[in-house]
Amino acid sequence: MRLLLAGLSIAIVLFGVGQSSSAHHYLPMFDREHPMRLVGNVKELRYTGPHTFIILEVKNDSGGTQLWNLEGSAPNDLARNGWSSEALKPGDELELTIDPLRSGAPGGAWDVDRIKFGDGRPVIATH
Repeated sequence: MRLLLAGLSIAIVLFGVGQSSSAHHYLPMFDREHPMRLVGNVKELRYTGPHTFIILEVKNDSGGTQLWNLEGSAPNDLARNGWSSEALKPGDELELTIDPLRSGAPGGAWDVDRIKFGDGRPVIATH
């Protein structure tokens, strides 16, 4: 009986750890049900852990521009897809589909499968 209770306790702890880990990666602040397309120019690529960021300058309806803060995966995840800190340069035009922030603020989440240069080329490390 003691062995059964110990095994059950370990299973509960492991389940709890797995749930909190997946909750972090679910990122509930992003609206995955209403993706949106953005076109803009790179202001900065922040290639740092735990998450990378693209600061994108996007034209708004009034003719001005607005900075969007776009969160991506960790640098080591991007590196497995051919990225490096040199993959994007300031001024590069991008077209991407993001999961916007639920708050409506200019930001969202992006991933390597939904990003390309403005001319249609894929984003890769050999820029």
